[in-house]
Amino acid sequence: MTDALPLDDRIALVVGASRGIGYQAALALAVAGAHVVATARTQGGLEELDDAIYAATGRHATLVPFDLVDGGGIDRLGGAIFGRFGKLDIWVNAAATLGAQGLTPVSHIDPRGFAKIEKTNFTATYRLIRSLEPLLRGSDAARVIHLTTSLARDPKAFWGLYAATKAGAEAMMLAWGDEIESTSIRVSVLDPGRMRTQMRAQAFPGEDPQTLPHPSELGPLIVELARPDVTPPTRISFKEWSSGLPTAALI
Repeated sequence: MTDALPLDDRIALVVGASRGIGYQAALALAVAGAHVVATARTQGGLEELDDAIYAATGRHATLVPFDLVDGGGIDRLGGAIFGRFGKLDIWVNAAATLGAQGLTPVSHIDPRGFAKIEKTNFTATYRLIRSLEPLLRGSDAARVIHLTTSLARDPKAFWGLYAATKAGAEAMMLAWGDEIESTSIRVSVLDPGRMRTQMRAQAFPGEDPQTLPHPSELGPLIVELARPDVTPPTRISFKEWSSGLPTAALI
């Protein structure tokens, strides 16, 4: 008899799953046994993810292409997950954007670009919480993993809008986690640090990506944080975890 995988029969939503950290998180969760519901703007990226999941597990993911600026789409996502699965066990919130302008002084930010970044990085987090909380309450041990950045607490020049929106999303996640502490839902805020991603390349085009950890290295940590038999920390960084610092206690 094959040993059960740590996330067998768990339903996992990964927001921002078409590339980078979200892609690798979705793949790791699927390999650990979860059925993955993957969302992103890019249909092609989601299809590539599904191919990778099928190659690794023999199972397909559920693909939901839409843009997070579409608040109605977020509401419909919650309804669709309820209609098909009736609950949600894992939510990885990995979507974020620097916007088309990239790094720029705050006074030079285009208002339309501002609105796009704010809706994707901040407002969508609120809309997702609103849509998904009833589904997460239906789980026996729901786990939420929100990807953040050190810039949320230590902003730098030219990162103003990204830092502000990520700080707002982090604060909202932590406040929500405190509100629901009497439920089975546990919220973890994860700082991946410097990673070999497209966003990092956009911000630092002269940097050698081979000097950075690949996003796949986050996979085992995300699986650990998602396990129903583990009490996850409220805050954790990839640097702490990779240095061997204990991050969770078995129930």
